[in-house]
Amino acid sequence: MPPTHPHYKPTFSHHHSLHASRAVQMYYHHSESWGYYTAAAAAAAAARVMADPLERVARLASENAVVIFSLSSCCMCHAVKRLFCGMGVNPTVYELDQDPRGKEIERALMRLLGNSPAVPVVFIGGKLVGSMDSVMASHINGTLVPLLKEAGALWL
Repeated sequence: MPPTHPHYKPTFSHHHSLHASRAVQMYYHHSESWGYYTAAAAAAAAARVMADPLERVARLASENAVVIFSLSSCCMCHAVKRLFCGMGVNPTVYELDQDPRGKEIERALMRLLGNSPAVPVVFIGGKLVGSMDSVMASHINGTLVPLLKEAGALWL
């Protein structure tokens, strides 16, 4: 029913409608290859929900135990993904060159890291570990495995 209809009553508070919009955006993200939604509808939903790329990075990073922001053609990204897979960890990977808003996220990651390259960027347990050099340093000094265990990504 349109808002002008006499029996119209909103069923969601602003807080709930925000979560409903996120659910729509997440549904589009997972079903993008099937084309359930038009690109314009998805872009409008994404703009309403995630106007700030840093907010989107924080949300995506907190949804899984290990999250890697990557570019599909980046050799260092490939190396960090292989490191985690070789340890028995199944990271969630966001290939920014395959995301329509990937450039925005890449710029946000550069701001977050300072002078480091924008990718790969690794989050464990929702916390920023950093780029390839930080991940390798953690692996070499023995702090990476405890982080992975604490996040529930590794059960050794």
